[in-house]
Amino acid sequence: MPVHSADRDAFYSVEKLNEGRRGDLAERMGIKITECTRERMSATMPVAGNTQPFGLVHGGAYVVLGETLGSIHSNYLAPEGMVAVGVDINATHTGSATEGEVTAVCIPVHVGKSLAVHEIVITAENGRRCSTVRITNFYKPMK
Repeated sequence: MPVHSADRDAFYSVEKLNEGRRGDLAERMGIKITECTRERMSATMPVAGNTQPFGLVHGGAYVVLGETLGSIHSNYLAPEGMVAVGVDINATHTGSATEGEVTAVCIPVHVGKSLAVHEIVITAENGRRCSTVRITNFYKPMK
């Protein structure tokens, strides 16, 4: 949810995001925000409850994790009076986790007046990269 710039840092604090401002799906999947600054955003997600039938994290779960971070961060950086809406997302899965939790780190690649592009790298507890997600958000005027 976009907010006036004077309230932005408080609205996007880790505590506030984890109190329900990260969305119902993210909450249901156990996504916990661990950092939110202008430079990056990070979160964890448990493997348990987010797997496909073979016990690996579901590829769609990686995408939800990536979109959660990219969307929230795009709105955090949104120009005054604008809201970010997703227009493109893609993911390349190069590994998978089977236990514990995964960690996602979201970095803005480009933030302009009309578009924001973020790359989200998701790793298993052993440091192995599991997925790389790229999301593009379009900034449009708030109604």
